[in-house]
Amino acid sequence: MSIKITYFVHGTTTDNEKHISSGWYDVELSELGVQQSKELREQVEDEVFDVVFCSDLKRAVDSAHFVFEGIYPIILDARLRECNYGKLNASPNAVVEPLCEDECIYNKFPDGESYEDVKARMADFLEFLKKNYDGKHIAIVAHKAPQLSLDVLLKGYTWEEALAKDWRKTKSWQPGWEYQLN
Repeated sequence: MSIKITYFVHGTTTDNEKHISSGWYDVELSELGVQQSKELREQVEDEVFDVVFCSDLKRAVDSAHFVFEGIYPIILDARLRECNYGKLNASPNAVVEPLCEDECIYNKFPDGESYEDVKARMADFLEFLKKNYDGKHIAIVAHKAPQLSLDVLLKGYTWEEALAKDWRKTKSWQPGWEYQLN
């Protein structure tokens, strides 16, 4: 049993440009985000996928459509959502980000969830893939917390390692990250 996963993060949003952590708040792609998604379509045109899974939040759905519409089936799945920051959805990064890297890895955001909760959602999603997509190449379009969860679940990182190596910190964006589900 082996499934290849290529993970794509949605394009830049209007909240990203204002240094806001959206969480479950549904926000639009910015003009830059639309441009990034259209450019990504060209960057991955030689890739072959069996199916594209996508968070059901608008920013991921719109990114997936700009990149993959008309080429692959796109399936929305709420398990791929960003972390629910609860009362802190759509709050400044300066408030949310320190919590993401410390107390809210294991403890829930007020009226929200923890990164461990996101990891549990992703583990459930991976079990679904194992049962239904053996031997396939899957694309995922989603967010930061689900990607970090894959680093923990599939690469064996601790949360601290995943957060330290996060491409957003290291400024090492790329057109897709590869994971192997065995």
